[in-house]
Amino acid sequence: MATEGETKPEPARREGLFRTFLNATELDIRILGMVGALLVIWCGFDIYSGIGREGEGTGLLGGFFLTPRNLWTLLVQTTPIAVMTTGMVLVIVMRQIDLSVGSMLSMLAVTGAVVQVFILGPSLGVGHPVIWVAGVVTCLVAGTLVGIFNGVLTAYLQIPAFIVTLGGLIAYSGIAFLLASGVTIAPMDKTFDVFGGGIPESWIGPFWSWMLGAAACALIIYALYNGRQKRRKFKFPLRPMWAEVTLGAIGAVAVLGTTWVVNSYPWPFNLIKQYAEANNVTIPDGVENTDGNAICMSAGDVVRCTDGLIYYTGYAVPVLIALVVGAAMTFLSSRTKFGRYIFAIGGNPEAAELAGINTKWVTVKVFALMGFLVGLSSIIASARLDAATNALGQSNELYVIAAAVIGGTSLAGGVGTVYGAILGALTMQSIQSGMQLLNLPAAFQNIVVGTVLVIAVFVDQLYRRRVK
Repeated sequence: MATEGETKPEPARREGLFRTFLNATELDIRILGMVGALLVIWCGFDIYSGIGREGEGTGLLGGFFLTPRNLWTLLVQTTPIAVMTTGMVLVIVMRQIDLSVGSMLSMLAVTGAVVQVFILGPSLGVGHPVIWVAGVVTCLVAGTLVGIFNGVLTAYLQIPAFIVTLGGLIAYSGIAFLLASGVTIAPMDKTFDVFGGGIPESWIGPFWSWMLGAAACALIIYALYNGRQKRRKFKFPLRPMWAEVTLGAIGAVAVLGTTWVVNSYPWPFNLIKQYAEANNVTIPDGVENTDGNAICMSAGDVVRCTDGLIYYTGYAVPVLIALVVGAAMTFLSSRTKFGRYIFAIGGNPEAAELAGINTKWVTVKVFALMGFLVGLSSIIASARLDAATNALGQSNELYVIAAAVIGGTSLAGGVGTVYGAILGALTMQSIQSGMQLLNLPAAFQNIVVGTVLVIAVFVDQLYRRRVK
C-alpha cells in the first residue's frame, strides 16, 4: 500500500511490458518458449546444412532445411506421431501411461494390410471400393478394442498401466510379427493410400488450400468474438481489444504462412511426367530435352521452370487429418464434461472419486480413445509407405511420450494441452529430420532425442516448483 505522497507504479512498469503482454493475451509462456525453440532449431539446421555448399541451398537462410519441400515433408512425417500424441496427453494427464502405442501401431497396420491384401483383394478384386473401407474400419475398430482391453486391465483389475502397456509393447509386437510372417505386406489399395499423403490424389492443391486457410482465419476471428461475448455475458474480465487483435493476427499469420509454404512446393518432375502421360496432358517445350531428361531440375529434382508444366501440392490429406484431430481433441479436453473429469482425476484421483466421478469408467474410455487414435495413425503410416511391416511403429511410443512431455504435459498428472503436444511432436520430428538432412549417424540421433526428453522433464520440474 502506497503511503501519502507516494504514487502507485503503473502495472506495465511494475510487471514489465512482456509480463503485461502475457497477462493481457493470456498466452502460456511455455508454449511461447517452445515456439521460440522450434524457430531456433529450424534456423540452426538451415544455416548448418548450407555450410560448405554455397549457392546450392534454397532455404530461407541459405541451407536446405527451410525450403518448401522440406517443410512440407516435415508436416507429413509429423502426422502419425502428432495424432497419437493428442491421445497420450489425456493418458498422462490422468496419471497413467501407455507404452504399447508403437507395437500397437505395427499390429493394427499389419492387420489392416492382411485384410486388404490377403483376404478381400483376392476375393473382391483389386480396386474394389469395399477394400479400402474395410481396411480403415479394421484399424479403427481393432485399435479401440485393444485400448478398451488395456483400460479394463488398468482400471478394474488394478494392474498398473506401466505393467499392462509394457506387456502390450512386447505382446503386440509379437502378434504383428505372426500376422505378417516377418515380411512386408504390400501394396495397399490405391484409395487407401490417399490417407498417407504420398500420391497426387492426396494433395488438395493451392486453390482448396487457400480456401481452407481463409476458412481457418474466419474461425479464429469467430472464436475470439464468441469468447469475448461469453465473457461479457458471465461478467468475466475482458481482454483488452488490442490483445484480441494481436491474437487474431498471430493466428492468421500462422495459418496463411503455413498455407503459403505448402502451396510453394511443386511436384517432382518425374511425377509430373507420369501424371501428364496418364492423363494425356501435353508437356510444353522446354521442360525436356532430346534425351528425355529434365533440364528444369534443381536440388531434390524439384521443377524450377516457370514456363513449363508445374503442379503445386497444397495441403496433404494426413496433415488435414492431424489438424482436425487436434481441434477435436482440444475441444474434448477443454469444453466437455469428459475432459474436465480427466483433469480432475489427474489433479486429485481421490477427490474426483469422492465427487462422484466414475474414475474407472473414465480410465477405460481414455485408453479406448488412445487405441482409436493409434488405429488412425496406423492408417496414415501404412498408407504413406504403401506397405505394412511388424516394425512400422518401432520406438514410436518413446517419441509420442517425449512429444507430450516436451509440449508441456506434466508426468505428475493434471497439466497438459493438446496444441502444446502437437508442437512437441513437430519439434521432435524437426530434430530428427534436421539430423537426417545432415547425415548424422542414427546413434547420435538417439542420443540427441533422449537428451531433449530429459531436458524437457527438467524444465517442467523447474516450472512446477516456480508455480508452487
